[in-house]
Amino acid sequence: MAQTGASVAPAMSRELRNRRLIGAAVAIACAAPLITGLLLTPATQGHGTHEQLGLPACGWLLVTGYPCATCGMTTAVTLAAHGHLLQAFRVQPAGALFAVVLASGVWFGLHAMVAAISPKPLLDAITRPRTLWLVGAVLLAAWAYKIVTF
Repeated sequence: MAQTGASVAPAMSRELRNRRLIGAAVAIACAAPLITGLLLTPATQGHGTHEQLGLPACGWLLVTGYPCATCGMTTAVTLAAHGHLLQAFRVQPAGALFAVVLASGVWFGLHAMVAAISPKPLLDAITRPRTLWLVGAVLLAAWAYKIVTF
């Protein structure tokens, strides 16, 4: 049975509303760590900023004397949120890239919200195995960098 114009309009309206809500959710989810970074003070030693959130010191670092794969991530995001992207990259390259991805996500989410576009194609691209392997390789390279420069 064919749908009439009157029954299609509410469905389209719901779809557009849902796209706008998803866009808003993406923008908020990406903005939250950046806003948190703005509220923190970057640790001068290049790691440990997360302790200002009440989290414990890095157990890996305490036990081995070497930084873990994510050591410096919070510090790097905090530095980037304060506008010090180059310094953030020096502290933890993956953290600086993460901050850039978060900032891009804020803008993408806002655009999706205003234009009512679906984020599905972008989310599909991000979750492809090749992309996930690339993220893993970046994290490993950043960890090696962190160990060498520690």
